[in-house]
Amino acid sequence: MPEKPSTTTGALPAPLRVLALEPYYGGSHRAFLDGWSRRSRHAFTLLTLPAHSWKWRMRQAAIAFAQQLRNDFQPDQQWDILFCSDMLNLAEFRGLAPAPISTLPSVAYFHENQLTYPTPHGKEPWDAHFAITNFTTCLAADQIWFNSAFHRHDFLAALPPFFAKTPGRPPREQIETLREKSLVLWPGFTAAPRVNSPRTDGPLRIVWAARWEHDKAPEIFFEALSLLEKSGRRFEISVLGESFRQQPAVFETARTQFASSIRQWGFLPREAYVDELQTADVFVSTAKHEFFGIAAMEAMAAGCFPLLPRRLSYPELLGADLSNAEQQPLFEEHFYAGACEALAAKLAELIGRVACGELWQSSPVALSDYAGKFAWPRAARQLDAALDNVLS
Repeated sequence: MPEKPSTTTGALPAPLRVLALEPYYGGSHRAFLDGWSRRSRHAFTLLTLPAHSWKWRMRQAAIAFAQQLRNDFQPDQQWDILFCSDMLNLAEFRGLAPAPISTLPSVAYFHENQLTYPTPHGKEPWDAHFAITNFTTCLAADQIWFNSAFHRHDFLAALPPFFAKTPGRPPREQIETLREKSLVLWPGFTAAPRVNSPRTDGPLRIVWAARWEHDKAPEIFFEALSLLEKSGRRFEISVLGESFRQQPAVFETARTQFASSIRQWGFLPREAYVDELQTADVFVSTAKHEFFGIAAMEAMAAGCFPLLPRRLSYPELLGADLSNAEQQPLFEEHFYAGACEALAAKLAELIGRVACGELWQSSPVALSDYAGKFAWPRAARQLDAALDNVLS
């Protein structure tokens, strides 16, 4: 299982003054930094850039932050530690930042990485420069924190074959140092309360919620729904999440095909999103790229029945020890094999259970309580303690 930061039973160390740099202040990056800094016992100073043009953020954020600090730095301003996300070129920043900021102990938090991010089918791979930026950030950091054990393994395992393709000698020794200074620290999330009122009548209510991009594999979800529709089964769907100027064409096709079954479609404000989770029956993920799974955790805490592919970080989140290939997750019934046929079969089973008034075979309260352990009250304490340990 992922390492848990050590804690002490005595008095807590003095609060740290944290300079936090976030080049892409939006989505999960913003939710993480805001959620932690608001609950932390440490004092955060946030320097951020808007969440768009991610490639330029990775290339230019170090320059922008270093210049901002040179312009605005006051002699009486002091920090104890530097914290950044994977979107920052930390090595560049440390070379450009004014002293004593450039020599602060540093932590880099990896929400994602550009080495193993899947490219859309038929398109060229991402510029290798971004993967090397992630690598040099790791080298420059005193500690590297990953948001799941799956993510850490995925990134570190991809480095040797990546550098084997490059000219010159592969940096084997440097790769090993990354393993030694890397930790797993799950991000927190804001748990919506589970509604205890009886379910209202109607067909199975299904939520799919993710970024509307290719790595979340929406086509698997809609193909599974097509199979259900052909078999004459009824359902209602809420297809939620943030969309962008370029999105998979399958969304528009599906909006027409399943028009009579749609409850909600598109991005919802937080309150409306929580309402939808609390009244839904099932949360479905089809992701092919997911390093944690905040949306899945939120849905579980709200009382949804999660239906997740048996891959990525999901087995870890539901209790599987990734170092033991034979161990099964604690909540086995919530996985499907990953393809649309397997998802359709699982959903057909749940449609039958709802008709009989027996959606859950296990306890929804147990799963909701389990998910709640990942929420911010506990996560913030663990992150705070890990930050203390960097300096100790």
